[in-house]
Parts: sequence; C-alpha cells; structure tokens
Amino acid sequence: MSPSSKPAAGCVLCFDDEAALAGQAASALGMVLAVVERHRFPDGEMRLRLPAGLPDRVVLWRGLQQPNEKLVEVLLAAQTARRLGAKHLTLVSPYLAYMRQDIEFNPGEAISQRIVGGFLAGLFDAIITVDPHLHRVATLHEAMPVKDAIALSGAPLLADHIATQRQNPLLMGPDEEALQWVALAAQRHGWDHAVCRKTRHGDCEVDIELPGLPVAGRAVVLMDDVASSGHTLARAAVKLRAAGAASVDVAVTHALFAPGAVQLVRSSGVGEIWSTDCISHPSNAVSIVPEVVRSLQGLGVANG
Repeated sequence: MSPSSKPAAGCVLCFDDEAALAGQAASALGMVLAVVERHRFPDGEMRLRLPAGLPDRVVLWRGLQQPNEKLVEVLLAAQTARRLGAKHLTLVSPYLAYMRQDIEFNPGEAISQRIVGGFLAGLFDAIITVDPHLHRVATLHEAMPVKDAIALSGAPLLADHIATQRQNPLLMGPDEEALQWVALAAQRHGWDHAVCRKTRHGDCEVDIELPGLPVAGRAVVLMDDVASSGHTLARAAVKLRAAGAASVDVAVTHALFAPGAVQLVRSSGVGEIWSTDCISHPSNAVSIVPEVVRSLQGLGVANG
C-alpha cells in the first residue's frame, strides 16, 4: 500500500518482520494491510512513516518480544495513526512483555506490569493478546485498563494439535504457574494433568520436583505459556525421563527460545517441540490468526 493512499475500509498496520501474520488477518477481515516504513539514524533513533490517510478503525499488529525498542515503535505509530485519522485503535500484541512483575518483590522495584499496562492503555481503545503472563491479577483489564482487553489462549489450539500426535498423553506443567494453561488444555480432551514444583535460584538455575502422579510408560507433554532460556523445561524433562516416561514433548504458546535454548531442551530428552505462531519460530505448529480475527470481528473493527 502506498504511503500516500487512503484506504476506504479498515487498515491493519504492521512492521516488516510481522507482515506475513498480520497479512493473514487483514485478508480474513477484508482490510488493507500497510507496512510501517522504518529508518534508523546513525545515533539509533527511528523515523517511522505510515500511510498519509487512515480510516476510522485501525489495527496495529506488534508482538512485544524483545520489547524495549518495540515499545517506542508502538508509541510513535499509535500517536501518528491518531493524527492521520484513526478514531478507534486496536493493538494486537500476541506476546505482551513486562507482565511478570506485578508486585514489588523487593523494596524499590518498578512494578512493570502496571507501568507498561498503563502506557499501552493510554494509546489504544482495545488490546488483544494471547496467554499474557498474569498470576496475581485475575483479568487482563486489571493490567491494561482499556475498554476492551481481550486475552486469548493458545492452550486449546495446542491441545488439539497434541491430540493428533499422541494418544492419551499426560500433560505436565514445568512449574505451578503453568497450571492455568495445562488444566485448560487437559480439560478439552479429558487428559490427566499435573504440575511440577520449581525452586528458582537464578535466571538459569532451577530445581524441579515431580508431582506424585506416576509417569512411567506415559507419553508426557510439558506445556507452558513461555519457553525462554529452556532451563526449566530441560530440568523437568530429565526428571521425567529418569522416572520412566515413554516420551517427553514440549508445547508452548510463546517460543521465545534464547540462543542455545532449543539445543538444551532437546539434549534433555525432549522429542517434539510445538508452539503457536504468536512468535515466528521453526517449532510453530498452530496459528492464532483465526482466533484473533474472530475477536477483531467481535469488536467490529472490519466495518470501516
């Protein structure tokens, strides 16, 4: 789409690294896709260029993995979209950053969930995300006080995929925080489920205690919302293999996977790794686009 053209219907804005995913959504919604142009100056600052005229309803698709620079992109893009005609602005961010720090664990710490949540709520009329890392707040709206704060889940999608790959698996969370996703996925197909107990000693140092449920001879699938360093999944997989699990696979919503993480997980005895396409990764097995499209249709964003 030319930067000078004005779309007649709704518009999906995105950046070049997410054009494929955002393009699928735009096509399904009958909306125009526009890729925001970026220029980086020698000092690291950015110049963004959006279409010169925008319709009333605009969707900005921006995942916030590796978030610090992207938060500046979102700020510049959202305020520019308002100036160029957008009256209702929706953020689709399949991964939301800074959600885990929801309280002051130690005196003086920034409560990043409230800060980033408030920042985004001040820019958008609606926010759609997938499996936000919420634990001490009950709803996404508490973290992001916008009129429409929609939290989708990748767990049912992953469960349906697992059902095509494994017979009567045992779903296992690598820690207690994973229970919400594991229980949701297990309930969908009537599978057994449990969670491990984790003690963290640092970003990459954890101890795992298996639950009392027998695992010998079982096909176990470790399920979580995020895989980053891979240490928690790897430690759990080693314990499960030692306890006699017939196989151990991994299913995650957000395949962050830092450098070396996939190799670490596979070296621990994990077979398959499945993820949603919230974050582009070779392990992507299911797409969140249809669910996002349904939510956008429910908000009426495609009515132009």
